[in-house]
Amino acid sequence: MDSHHATVLGRKNVTDGGFVVLGHIKNDEPVSNSSEKSSHHLETTLMHKFFKQITALMQNVDEVYVTGTGDAQEQFIKYLSETPQYKHAKATIGTSNKMPDEKLAEEMAGYFDDAIAR
Repeated sequence: MDSHHATVLGRKNVTDGGFVVLGHIKNDEPVSNSSEKSSHHLETTLMHKFFKQITALMQNVDEVYVTGTGDAQEQFIKYLSETPQYKHAKATIGTSNKMPDEKLAEEMAGYFDDAIAR
């Protein structure tokens, strides 16, 4: 995840399935605006729309692992904590460079397999 794109993964089968791509979400680019206040408001509105599109693919989650570049992950975790459906979900932030979907699925599986072993 970064401020422009998110890849949402989930398990095929909740208890023991492998991770699959549930969707790719792209954040709309704000149009330039001469007013700094209006520009900031538009960026915030677009970011919340982006987060809502992501959470639409996340049904009944107990734990979320968010990885990527930049600070969009922190903003997303804050958004989740303020959303009633997700405020009790455990959220962990990781950092990584952009990677192919298959590699991302391997990273997710590794994280959650380690979490189960703990």
